[in-house]
Amino acid sequence: MPEPTKKDDGQPEENVAPVSGDAPSENSVEITPKEAKAATKDTEVIVTVTEPEAAVPIPAAEAPQPQPITIVVTEIEPVEAEVTDTGPIVTEPVENGHNEPEPTRAEKLVEVTEVKEEEPSTSKVPASSLKKSAKTIVTPLKDKDDDVTASTPSPPPPAENGSTPKKLSIDLPNDSDPESTRGRKDSVWSLGDGQPPEDIDKQIDTPPLSTLLIEKPQGGSITVGGDISFVAKVEAKDLLRKPTIKWFKGKWMDLASKTGKHLQLKESFDRFSKIHTFEMHIIKAKENYAGNYRCEVTYKDKFDSCSFDLEVKEIPEGSQSIDIRSAFKRSSEGQDDAGELDFSGLLKHREHKQEETPDVDVWEILKKARPDEYEKIAFTYGITDLRGLLKRLKKTKKEEKKSEAFAKRLDPAYQADKGGKIRLIVDLADPTVELKWYKNGQEIRPTPKYIFEHKGTQRIMVINNCQMSDDAAYSVTAGDEKCTTELFVKELPVNIVKELEPVKTTVNERIELECEVSEEGAKVKWMKNGVEVPTGVRSRYRVKSEGTKHWLIIDDASKDDTGTYSLMATGGTSQAHVQVDLKPLKILMDLQSVTVMLGQPLKLNCEIYPGNVPGRWYKNGQLIQPNDHINILHKTKNHNLDIESATIHDAGDYTFVPEGYTQTLSAKVHVIDPPKVHLEALNVQDNTVTIVAGNKLRLEIPISGEPAPRVVWMKGERVILDTGSRVRAETHADQTCLTIDVTEREDTGNYKIVLQNEAGEDTASVKVKVVDIPDPPEAPLVTDVGGDWCTMTWEPPRYDGGSPILGYFIERKKKQSSRWMRLNFDLCKETTFEPKKMIEGVPYEARIFAVNAIGVSKPSEPSKSFIPLAVTSEPTMLVVDDVTDDTVTMKWRPPDTIGAAGLDGYQIEYCIEGTDEWILANKELTEKTKYTITGLPVEAKILVRVKAINAAGASAPRTTQHSILVKEVIEPPKIRIPRHLKQTYIRKVGEVVNLVVPFVGKPRPKVIWLKEGQPIEQTISIRNSDCDSIMFIRKAERKHSGKYELSVQVENHIDTAMLDIQIVDLPGPPQAVKIEEVWGNNVALDWSPPKDSGNAPITGYTIQKADKKTMEWYTCMEHYHRTCITISDLVVGNEYFFRIYSENMVGLSENATATKDSALIVKEGLQLKNPQYNDRDFTEPPTFTQPLINTFAIAGYNATLNCSVRANPRPKVIWMKNKITIIDDPRYRMFSNQGVCTLEIRKPSPFDGGVYTCKAVNDLGEAHVDCKLEVKGGFTFFELMKRGVPLHLIDKYMNESKTSEKSE
Repeated sequence: MPEPTKKDDGQPEENVAPVSGDAPSENSVEITPKEAKAATKDTEVIVTVTEPEAAVPIPAAEAPQPQPITIVVTEIEPVEAEVTDTGPIVTEPVENGHNEPEPTRAEKLVEVTEVKEEEPSTSKVPASSLKKSAKTIVTPLKDKDDDVTASTPSPPPPAENGSTPKKLSIDLPNDSDPESTRGRKDSVWSLGDGQPPEDIDKQIDTPPLSTLLIEKPQGGSITVGGDISFVAKVEAKDLLRKPTIKWFKGKWMDLASKTGKHLQLKESFDRFSKIHTFEMHIIKAKENYAGNYRCEVTYKDKFDSCSFDLEVKEIPEGSQSIDIRSAFKRSSEGQDDAGELDFSGLLKHREHKQEETPDVDVWEILKKARPDEYEKIAFTYGITDLRGLLKRLKKTKKEEKKSEAFAKRLDPAYQADKGGKIRLIVDLADPTVELKWYKNGQEIRPTPKYIFEHKGTQRIMVINNCQMSDDAAYSVTAGDEKCTTELFVKELPVNIVKELEPVKTTVNERIELECEVSEEGAKVKWMKNGVEVPTGVRSRYRVKSEGTKHWLIIDDASKDDTGTYSLMATGGTSQAHVQVDLKPLKILMDLQSVTVMLGQPLKLNCEIYPGNVPGRWYKNGQLIQPNDHINILHKTKNHNLDIESATIHDAGDYTFVPEGYTQTLSAKVHVIDPPKVHLEALNVQDNTVTIVAGNKLRLEIPISGEPAPRVVWMKGERVILDTGSRVRAETHADQTCLTIDVTEREDTGNYKIVLQNEAGEDTASVKVKVVDIPDPPEAPLVTDVGGDWCTMTWEPPRYDGGSPILGYFIERKKKQSSRWMRLNFDLCKETTFEPKKMIEGVPYEARIFAVNAIGVSKPSEPSKSFIPLAVTSEPTMLVVDDVTDDTVTMKWRPPDTIGAAGLDGYQIEYCIEGTDEWILANKELTEKTKYTITGLPVEAKILVRVKAINAAGASAPRTTQHSILVKEVIEPPKIRIPRHLKQTYIRKVGEVVNLVVPFVGKPRPKVIWLKEGQPIEQTISIRNSDCDSIMFIRKAERKHSGKYELSVQVENHIDTAMLDIQIVDLPGPPQAVKIEEVWGNNVALDWSPPKDSGNAPITGYTIQKADKKTMEWYTCMEHYHRTCITISDLVVGNEYFFRIYSENMVGLSENATATKDSALIVKEGLQLKNPQYNDRDFTEPPTFTQPLINTFAIAGYNATLNCSVRANPRPKVIWMKNKITIIDDPRYRMFSNQGVCTLEIRKPSPFDGGVYTCKAVNDLGEAHVDCKLEVKGGFTFFELMKRGVPLHLIDKYMNESKTSEKSE
């Protein structure tokens, strides 16, 4: 069939020639079936012409015949069918856009082109081909792909000239089609795409046996609008969950998403029969619902599927007149299919309410009306689907405009004989226009085949030697205009010259069928029984041709080759009958009965003639198929059946049946099977069965043997009977069973099985292992204890329960508690454990559980109670205190952390430099933090370390950083007077005086005390040591006051220091207390200081008064500093006495001095003239009454600098270090109270030494005092390095320290 012409823009054109509306309608039909067959006269031919909009199938017998249609059938015999055209008759397009036929039985697709010509006289088609009756041109398909193309055509676009292509669907009987393909509809259902048509011709493989479906859905047939259900059932006995089911239409379309009013899916489950039921209901079926369906069931790795067909039959009805007004009404206006596409009302054949035949032709009215009048016309005639109407109207034929480029166009169609020549002529209106010729959209270039000629305004293209490939659509363009035509190449028929001759032969012979035709190289088709003979590479048929002769060759004929063979050519058919018979059968060697041992090879063979005759083997009447176990061989005359290893099931009656013959060969096979125990069925390692004590054991062991063997179970020498209560043995046909109801540890052992029968004997052993929880372990032993931890060990349990110990659980509790706490949640694999996070000093107990695969044992006995104790931290600040020629004195401070175990003492060790041996210096622990190591060699270098010892053990040692040289060094004496002794040391009479004055010097200095140049009294005790001197006065007296001189001498080096001691006592009473004046309610008193101040300054006075009437004393003033006072607010009329106490730093005087006279407060009326006083100016600039004193401080201990200043107004105090003001330094704190200024230096270091200045400033002036602060002790080189001090600062500090020591 010619392909559609291609437009310049790549779109296919229609193969339709331009026509005029005046000429009679002429339809050209081309039918392309897969195998064309002649149709009888009584065959019903249904012709359906497809237009884009409406479709109503009309049977040919009932259609009126106003116009003839020419249909030419090209086949062996012409096929004629009477067809009449009643107007626009179209096939219903499918809703999803695919244009596929929908017949109810096997049909052949027909391509129809309706041609309306303007000038019938210009057509080059021979008039002889036009007849009054309808003729159909039938072209057999060349291959399967062409069949697919013809079966699934796509809807062509509208032609340029507005003509409409039509498709014709004709039902033709096809005896050659297989029965399975008849009645199948390969259309597309309205729910989606259907099965591709190419799948229909594929050979259907034999489906595998169903593994899930127990009932499959069966195909069915219904009429349009009917309901049908399909049921699939799945047995759920072996399924753990519901299987998954899917329903498909065609090959791919899943129906799960298409459920609605026409399709419903249902699932149910019967709990008693354990069957899942899946149903698919189709409601109110339509024609396009027909086709192939598939059901798929999946469960894990199992899969099953089933295909079935649905046939939808159309209800036969008479032709119905279709009114455009009813077709374009909305379906929601009371119609049955409300909700469908509106435009489908014209395309689908369905029942409508009978309406009156329209009186007017609305189409003609619309064609003549303007576009703005369409809506009014539609409303007038009741057309509601205006959109569908406009879409249809747009595709109708429009009036063709007169061509400006062509004076005469190409004819609509041309026809030429194969091998002939054809001329295509156009007449141009403008000869200068460039002209191009196209074939199927491809431009044609001048070649010997295509010759272009110019004759005036005529342009001619000559096509020489026309072939079937020239059968195509041609077009010519002149400028922007284009005209097209169609060329049909007619192939001359090929006639049969020499007919086929019948053949009669026997199997395995060669068959040659020869036929001669009238044309060389003609294409012919070989048929067998009406079916085309396959001639592929793997086919047993060979086709050969030479000139006009054609042969069909069968090299090795078989009985299946019997049949009627025919050769088909375009001009006729020749056929002949071929008969293939069998050769007579001769048995050269018959089958022999055999007896074989189980597992031995089994061979059955026989010889027959003819040798190439196949045969079938049967066992007990069942056909034997070759597999891995059975091998069937056929070599010439020999037929063998071999079994490599015979089994019991191989015994039976064997029969060999030659194919095509009634004779058979038979033999019997007997298989002997000695008894055997199949322990491998236990699927246990080393034939050992493990069971937990207390459970029931049932060992089922398969046995085999023919005849059935006798079975005996034994444990040791004891035979186990089948009558036992707890342990018993049972034997069945194919297995033996050992049952132990409640297993015990004693059941562990080897069990022997003995089988005996006539063929032999077999024995086997099974080991039964009864496992239990293990015995509890021994009580754990605590080997080591720490501050919050301990280390414990234990022995494994004596009996592990028959299963390896997997690990242990450990629990602990406080000794006084009863609550055990699990320490590990993951099994401990070892027999040691280290519990942590215990409270130091609290006694604990621990116990162990053993765990195996069976469970957890009982707990062990608790361990002995233990107390976690921690060693102390290492001692701190280990320094050398003294070195002599044979001793070294070390001192240190206690550890920072001691713990609950306390501190028992210290252990001192030393090591001589150059050796690794540490020597214990003290055999017994010392509680002091100072120790002298004796017996050292002179000038030896040693390292010393100290350990703190408690109940938990020894701490980490503290070792000296540098080696110590054992050699005494003369050190000049130096007295280090404590800070409180640098000022006057004041004590009260009767108090204890205990002064400790440290000093340094080596060897031991000589100490001398003097008081004001004289030896001290015997009442003062002096005690001297190597590093200090102590003055002790048990009860101080005022005579002990004075300046004491301390001298420390080492050889010629002397250092002295002065100490000022002041012993103070209570003062005496004031002297000469008298009343100076009395006025109003005031009394003026005056007195003199006491003679004895108590060796301390008088700090104030206390004045008291007493009424003469009561003589009860009341204090008027305390801590009064002057020797005169005025007492006010006295009661008028009373007479008062006054007394005064003196006060110093010790307290008030023991006695008071009272006035001799009394003071009488007289009544009012008296006036006292107040004396005039001049105001005194108290303002003054700052003056330091107590300067700063040079001070020595010890590193790490707070130091203070004090001074006092007097000024009015109050001055601003500024402290400076090395003339730099101290501002917001957290190391310094400044105080000022009543003129006393204090600077506190917090934990000074050597870097805090220097010159400090206190400066007081007010509006009248300023003053300042200086002092020098030296910080002793300091840090070692290592400590400075640890603090991160730069090296140059460390060197500077070390040099300054040496310089200051030398200067002192």
